[in-house]
Amino acid sequence: MAQKGVQLDRETFFCSICLDLLKDPVTTSCGHNYCMNCIKSHWDEEDHKNIHSCPQCRQTFTPRPVLLKNTMLADLVEELKKTGLQAAPADHCYAGAEDVACDFCTGRKLKAHKSCLVCLMSYCDQHLQPHYDVPPLKKHKLVEPSKKLQENICSRHDEVMKFFCRTDQQLICYLCLMDEHKGHDTVSAAAERTERQKKLEGSRLNIQQRIHDREKDVKLLREQVEVINDSADKAVEDSEKIFSELIRLLEKRSTDVKQQVRSQQKSEVSRVKELQEKLEQEITELKRNDAELKKLSHTEDHNQFLHNYPSLSPLNQSTSSIDICPLSYFEEVTAAVSEVRDKLQDVLREKLTNVSLTGRTEVDVSLPQEEPKTRADFLKYSREITLDPNTAYIHLLLSEGNRKATRMRQQQSYSSHPDRFIGCSQVLSRDSLTGHCYWEVETRGVGICVAVAYKNISRAGTWYECVFGLNDKSWALRCEKNSYSLWYNNVQTPISGPVSSRVGVYLDHSAGILSFYRVSETMTLLHRVQTTFSQPLYAGLRLYYSPGGTAEFCKLK
Repeated sequence: MAQKGVQLDRETFFCSICLDLLKDPVTTSCGHNYCMNCIKSHWDEEDHKNIHSCPQCRQTFTPRPVLLKNTMLADLVEELKKTGLQAAPADHCYAGAEDVACDFCTGRKLKAHKSCLVCLMSYCDQHLQPHYDVPPLKKHKLVEPSKKLQENICSRHDEVMKFFCRTDQQLICYLCLMDEHKGHDTVSAAAERTERQKKLEGSRLNIQQRIHDREKDVKLLREQVEVINDSADKAVEDSEKIFSELIRLLEKRSTDVKQQVRSQQKSEVSRVKELQEKLEQEITELKRNDAELKKLSHTEDHNQFLHNYPSLSPLNQSTSSIDICPLSYFEEVTAAVSEVRDKLQDVLREKLTNVSLTGRTEVDVSLPQEEPKTRADFLKYSREITLDPNTAYIHLLLSEGNRKATRMRQQQSYSSHPDRFIGCSQVLSRDSLTGHCYWEVETRGVGICVAVAYKNISRAGTWYECVFGLNDKSWALRCEKNSYSLWYNNVQTPISGPVSSRVGVYLDHSAGILSFYRVSETMTLLHRVQTTFSQPLYAGLRLYYSPGGTAEFCKLK
């Protein structure tokens, strides 16, 4: 009760217009209090009506009242300010535009605390109390405040709808039950709720299980990220160490080669200079002898000439002539180092270009995605398909960059290969298909299969082991002249509707969805397969009628 008293005090000293403590409070003749400026502004807006009303109780006044300041109330407000009474936000007690208002409150309505499904009304805390105290009201069903209580009323009979028609899947009242829904499968709304609640709980369990599974997947992916990061960090660290060692080895080898070259340079230069000195000494001696001979040759006295001639020093034996040719002492060193460089580059290019993670654990988490609707949506997953000549039957000619297959009378000059189909006119794509893929095939002629198959489908053997659609390793859409049919494991599923020359194929490998579409001005679903693919798939073609038929994987932009 004390708490309610505090609430009453708050409402007494607060202006219901500005929702703040009263400023210059005035009191209307109907007993409600307002800030003087607030009520004046309110009445200013009503001046054109010549009728002025109380914002709370809507009592009207004619003529416009002249209000004076309530000095006693003003003094009380000032005293309350000193005690710390402050304005409370409106959404703590009063109903705003987004809130459910109490249907019993007069004037400014408080927020509803509960709604009653029997009374079809909403109550604040104060007006809800009888539902807790009065025995008949205790049996009423209270729910969280709702603005949709009137949706429980039958629009035709203005009665509460307590029944559910399963035939028409709608809520009805007891008069509807006796009228237009007579003879229908009807139950009480509570019974239908109980039934659907079970289904809802089943759906929740399924969702919770999927949440649990996804959380495990997320945890696994986080662990995988850590493993990848740790492995990458270690690889970088180890490679840096190895390359550092390699650099040190190259630097040491460079120093050794430099020292060897300089040592050999010194030896060769010393040898050449020694020979040079000998030659220069020989030149000096020859010049001296030449000078003596010149002097003797100019002697006029014959006797003196003959007397001195024998005394001339004999010439020393001449050093063998030196064969001077362009020298290439150290070019072989450069060539040898260049050869080492080239070999090292080849090794690094070969070993490090195709660096890949080996021995890793693949994590494939299939997230549910809505299947595309328009051709533009499908084209986001378009794949360019090329055929593998090593799988082509000997009467199939591949052209257009191995995108087109044509049935021929004459055999083609294919080499022998273990992947080649023997005995059935088929061919598989070069690359495998996983994830989300879409492709289109343009067909000409009859007796053409647009298929997908596992890599390990038999190439030779019985008809049922090899042919697309006759085993559990392939799915095939047969395109006849006037009809389609889907074949899997030798089971045929006829498909109605007109035939188009272009077929679209959509694959969601992880979700196990394989869909075939007729492509014309619009996309028309022919057949959808929902299964679990145990291996990557390969696109396939089969041309099994007379020669001349063609099938081509389209270039999609």
